[in-house]
Amino acid sequence: MSGTARIRTASGPGEAVTRAPLPVTLAQAVPVWARIAAFSFGGPAGQIAVMHRVLVEEKRWISENRFLHALNFCTLLPGPEAQQLATYVGWLMHGTRGGLVAGGLFVLPGVLAIMALSWVYALYGNVGLVAGLFFGLKAAVLAIVMQAVIRIGKRALKGPVMVGLAAAAFVGIFFLDVPFPVIVFTAGVIGFLGGRAGLPQFKAGGHGGGGKAVEGLFLLDDHELPQEKAATGQTLRMLLVWGAIWLVPVAAVLLAVGPDDVFAQVAVFFSKMAMVTFGGAYAVLSYVAQQAVEHYGWLKPGEMLDGLGMAETTPGPLIMVTQFVGFLAAYRSPGLLPPLLAATLGGLLTTWVTFAPCFLWIFVGAPYVERLRGNRALAGALSAITAAVVGVILNLAVWFALHTVFAETRPFAAGPVRFDVPVPSSLNPWALALSAAAVLAVFRLKVGMIPTLAACSAAGILLHLAGAIA
Repeated sequence: MSGTARIRTASGPGEAVTRAPLPVTLAQAVPVWARIAAFSFGGPAGQIAVMHRVLVEEKRWISENRFLHALNFCTLLPGPEAQQLATYVGWLMHGTRGGLVAGGLFVLPGVLAIMALSWVYALYGNVGLVAGLFFGLKAAVLAIVMQAVIRIGKRALKGPVMVGLAAAAFVGIFFLDVPFPVIVFTAGVIGFLGGRAGLPQFKAGGHGGGGKAVEGLFLLDDHELPQEKAATGQTLRMLLVWGAIWLVPVAAVLLAVGPDDVFAQVAVFFSKMAMVTFGGAYAVLSYVAQQAVEHYGWLKPGEMLDGLGMAETTPGPLIMVTQFVGFLAAYRSPGLLPPLLAATLGGLLTTWVTFAPCFLWIFVGAPYVERLRGNRALAGALSAITAAVVGVILNLAVWFALHTVFAETRPFAAGPVRFDVPVPSSLNPWALALSAAAVLAVFRLKVGMIPTLAACSAAGILLHLAGAIA
């Protein structure tokens, strides 16, 4: 990308100078995107904050308004918004190649880290020290999910209407077993109609992670045009190319092994998930956890928590936990393949069908994104979906709490109401104590995510060494 804009830099107190930034080539951008990927811990909010600091404040590649507008667009899409934001900005600066580099590098560290940890888990997961480590991770993950409920709730629930949508979403998914896509679609329709009617209750709020607005001139300012513009031919080519990249492997798997094989189930399930995963990673994980554990039986509730602990402690999108799910699913139903080979292929297949659609959404939709500016109906839909997501994440927190603190649960059903209740005699006092300590550290002592995860993991190992847990 060539740069003709100028930025203001202070050379001393009360003094400012103007200079033109150097053009940024794709080769020069690669190490910057690699650095962002390497430090993309902390979930979507933390990852967006890292990108904002590097791209807006430090490098001044993109203006504050363009960054936030891109974020709003990515929030409207299914899939991990932080990875899509990286893809969008990369596309904005260097076209399709830039989007591939930025979005691909953003997930690469997580792919490698989760795959390595999945191998360790499959081979040594029942070894005492490893089991103790993951015992501690579960307690920390529970506290982090509870923190996500509070953080997103403060941003999204700006009145009784939004609180009501969140409550209805929680009741629907926890007590009535309403599918997550139905909740998202219903909330979106309500918000769309409310926003179109101009009701103030459905006015969209801002996003976290950006911090204080950064003023000045940038390499890519508010009026700079992207390298690739909207064109019908280009849109159709992107649809065909990225649709094939995504769906041809799925079709090949279905033809090769049949619809009942675990590889086909993984390919189809996570392809469907890629189309309905609105609302961020925690909301998606509620849906994935229930389907993977209760419907398909690919893994146990505690193992889902272990996978989320891996994703929390490694760089990359939290949704990378799906690779762990696909890994275990294929590991336990390998067919004629060696279990670890099947597991590796299952994990990579899951990652492929999870992230290939993200590039499709950006490369097809980004050229038209300016048409979304100031659209009240879409802003209302976004607000309502975000409110409903709070209820979905609360469901995830309750679900995790039940399966962290209690070793057993049993189903309860009365008419349309059905949910799991804990077996009191299966209460694990050490899990309860460690979870309470993690909650205290996160909410009262304001300890960060990584120190909390590290401390809880160490505590789990010490409890194992002391013989307190098996």
